[in-house]
Amino acid sequence: MTGDDKKGISRLKKLLAYEFEIKDLGKLQYFLGIEAARSKRGIFISQRKYILDLLKETGMTGCRPAESPIESNHKLQSGVGESIDKERCQRLVGRLIYLSHNRPNIAYSVSLVSQFMHDPRDPHMQAAFHILCYMKSAPGKGQLFSKHDHLQTEAFTDADWAGSLDDRRSTFGYCTLAGGNLVTWRSKKQSIVARSSAEAEYRAMAQGVCELLWLQKLLHELRLYEKEKLSLYCDNKVAISIDHNLVQHDR
Repeated sequence: MTGDDKKGISRLKKLLAYEFEIKDLGKLQYFLGIEAARSKRGIFISQRKYILDLLKETGMTGCRPAESPIESNHKLQSGVGESIDKERCQRLVGRLIYLSHNRPNIAYSVSLVSQFMHDPRDPHMQAAFHILCYMKSAPGKGQLFSKHDHLQTEAFTDADWAGSLDDRRSTFGYCTLAGGNLVTWRSKKQSIVARSSAEAEYRAMAQGVCELLWLQKLLHELRLYEKEKLSLYCDNKVAISIDHNLVQHDR
């Protein structure tokens, strides 16, 4: 329960207590593996305990910390390597997917590993273990939500091109910010084969726009939206040129 009307919150608590048996735990500190801490800077959320527990459960407490969630230019593909315990790998990757909801820096690597859960092999498990090694390097990292003097909504998009060794489909990613705070992010394999890097980037931009419009609607419903333009950023000049020229393109 959240809001800026303390009297309204108090009335709602009384109404709920009248209808149901409830317990007021005070301000949020811990919920489903997510830790929340308040300070003058804002609200900081992390999953430090969740990460340390996961390292202990997998026997990775003594592992050597990694500098990145995935090795540079590392590629994974189907059917390569020895078969492993399918349920164990799926269970670990499932935990990592939940962890990526608060750690955007592992979104791409977790998305990549999760593509092979129908037939996991040893290289896929090793990639998942590498993500754990990276998490050990800074288990207390998280997201800080601080107050700014604007509610500008913006998105940043990117995509590789033909990155999958299995079907040459591309992977896109985006992140959105509202009021200077990172609020949503995603990394996912595209559903079609892009014929150029510009096409892959343009499709990533389309996903970013969809997320911006959804976020705009959400802010409207929360009565927080200000009439500021939506901003979309992309690092591909050809894709930007296609977007600026609103005519039919072969690409």
